[in-house]
Parts: sequence; structure tokens; C-alpha cells
Amino acid sequence: MGSGKSTIGKILANQLKIKFLDLDDYIEAEEGMGIPQLFESKGEIYFRKKENEHLKQILNGTDHFILSTGGGTPCYGNNMQAILEATPNVFYLKVTIPGLIERLAPEKAHRPLIANIPEEELPEFIGKHLFERSFFYSRAEHAIQTDGKSVETIVAEIEALLV
Repeated sequence: MGSGKSTIGKILANQLKIKFLDLDDYIEAEEGMGIPQLFESKGEIYFRKKENEHLKQILNGTDHFILSTGGGTPCYGNNMQAILEATPNVFYLKVTIPGLIERLAPEKAHRPLIANIPEEELPEFIGKHLFERSFFYSRAEHAIQTDGKSVETIVAEIEALLV
């Protein structure tokens, strides 16, 4: 959350003239409701099951595309393995805790996961999530440090590493 996955993905897809897909948007369209509503009405287990199904549908498609996943996607089921088997072009946009706080604090109210977390508790909350997810994130083929870099610079770094 807050690493710039969708922003970077859209620009990269536009430059490469291929389709951009946001997994959360895809799930919302397929399920007919928003992610927060899915969590609330059907629970996280249902959501993660559907997330896995929709991810596999996308990965089994024949088109070239850029896919932005949710921050939790690689951490559940066999999602990360499925992504790694589908392509060598897997990128982790790595942001430091202070960098994430700087990005997320102004939009906290629009982020359900952190909306009710007091600002002084954000560093610990974000740090805990990054620690818990680091095993999965570290499996990505490429890690791009994004702090202090422009969107254009990050896109160029990714483009240079594409196979």
C-alpha cells in the first residue's frame, strides 16, 4: 500500500503500449462490489479465495499486460508462486517506512486498512506489515528502491530490466 504500484504500472503500460490491470479493480468488477464491502459482507477468507481465482484467470490470459496486485496478494495461497511461474518480470517497489508514512498520512481516511490507526502508531503498524510480508516480497525477481525517485526514473529502471 502506497508504494506506487498503480501509478507506475499505468505509466509503464502506456509507454509499452500494453494493457494495464489492477487486480483489486478486476476483483471489484467481477464480484460486483468494492473490496471493503467484500471483506465486510463475506469475510477475508472469501476475498482471498476470489483473489486467488481472479489472479489465476488473469495470469492464464494470452495478452501482454502490466498487473498491479494488492499488497497482500503475494502473501496468500500460492499467489506469489503463480506469479513467478507466469513471468520473470516480477517487481517489488520497495519504500522505507518513513517514505510510506509520508505518502499514506495525507490519504489515511481513504485507506481502510489504516483509516482508524492513530498517526503516531503508523510507523509500528507499517513496519509490522512489511516484516510479515518481507518473505513473500523478497521472492520478486527485482526490488526497486523508490524513495526519493521520480515516477519517470522508476519506470525507466523497470523498463531496463524487462525480459
